[in-house]
Amino acid sequence: MVCDRNCGLITGAVIGAVLAVLGGILIPVGDMLIEKKVKKEVVLEEGTIAFKNWVETGTEVYRQFWIFDVQNPEEVAVNSSKIKVKQRGPYTYRVRYLAKKNIVQDPKTHTVSFLQPKGAIFEPSLSVGTENDTFTVLNLAVAHHNTSDGVYKVFSGKNDASKVAIIDSYKGKKNLPYWPSYCGMINGTDGASFPPFIEKTRVLQFFVSEICRSFYAVFGAEVNLKGIPVYRFILPSMTFASPLQNPENRCFCTEKIISKNCTLYGVLDISKCKEGKPVYISLPHFLHASPEIAETIEGLNPNQEEHSTYLDVEPITGFTLRFAQRLQINLLVKPARIIEALKNLKQNYIVPVLWLNETGTINDEKAEMFRKQVTEKINLLGLVEMILLSVGVVMFIAFMISYCTCRSKKVN
Repeated sequence: MVCDRNCGLITGAVIGAVLAVLGGILIPVGDMLIEKKVKKEVVLEEGTIAFKNWVETGTEVYRQFWIFDVQNPEEVAVNSSKIKVKQRGPYTYRVRYLAKKNIVQDPKTHTVSFLQPKGAIFEPSLSVGTENDTFTVLNLAVAHHNTSDGVYKVFSGKNDASKVAIIDSYKGKKNLPYWPSYCGMINGTDGASFPPFIEKTRVLQFFVSEICRSFYAVFGAEVNLKGIPVYRFILPSMTFASPLQNPENRCFCTEKIISKNCTLYGVLDISKCKEGKPVYISLPHFLHASPEIAETIEGLNPNQEEHSTYLDVEPITGFTLRFAQRLQINLLVKPARIIEALKNLKQNYIVPVLWLNETGTINDEKAEMFRKQVTEKINLLGLVEMILLSVGVVMFIAFMISYCTCRSKKVN
């Protein structure tokens, strides 16, 4: 009878140990299986999940414009007064990122080239006015968008998953600055996705063709998006720092007077990208900019929550599931004797014209598909691993304690 009891306790301890070992083994094996599956499915080629969603994302993207309506143009022109602006908006467009065209796979270089058509539809229900509203602003000919963006050539990730969607060339320029300067270098992806297995320490780089430069984002927080755990990456303030603080911005300072020997921060001169037109970009309402930049403007109200840029990226696959890209377009206005409207100006102005908020979020259908194909499977595997390991350890300890207790009573 004693033997049967002791044998049963030992058997239970052995079963617990086996379960614990299986759980422990399943952790690295499961991670290996997940990694193998993800590396296969993120490749940009026919038949993968990534390719299907990459060709036509299905995500609804909205582009909102806020216009800075100048309230005192005559006073400024005559007396060189502060410019009083009133923000009007949003004027909202549903941006249709249509299916990619002219897709060409190059198996030798493991790249895929394509053209990205775009279109925009005005959304009156999400706007405060109509497209016929009038404003007093500077000439807007230097802003808005083309009908298509490209040609891009990106790495498919077939031979190296760490290069998935990384831009190899844009408009035929390969591994060269977009314009003759270091800061125009084409780095990273287009922001729609990144190479998989993203760590919080990684810096994400993405290229914005409208302003001819790449930005980088750093980890900010963990966020739950429609039941999907994502990492939020944000643009650090150093993105718009002065060249003294951030040497990578040295080519966005093209003169010494207005920039005060390139010590001003918060605005970047992109005139080289705009055929010499005096265009500056910044965060909306000059968020994180030198105080003196906004001294000549009244009516601004920078806000971190409303005016910052972020990307919500699923860390296993590298897919961007939600984003908000916020930028402000400004024009430099200087005194000019030969121009009637500018001849009485006594100071330089960096005048905000408009700021835009382009947002996109994975829709409910895509989110459900993603949860079923990725999140739930990974969570289930993790749950099985923890159950096996936990139950095994508890069983082993419990049965061994019982066995030792019985042995002790027998000796006594």
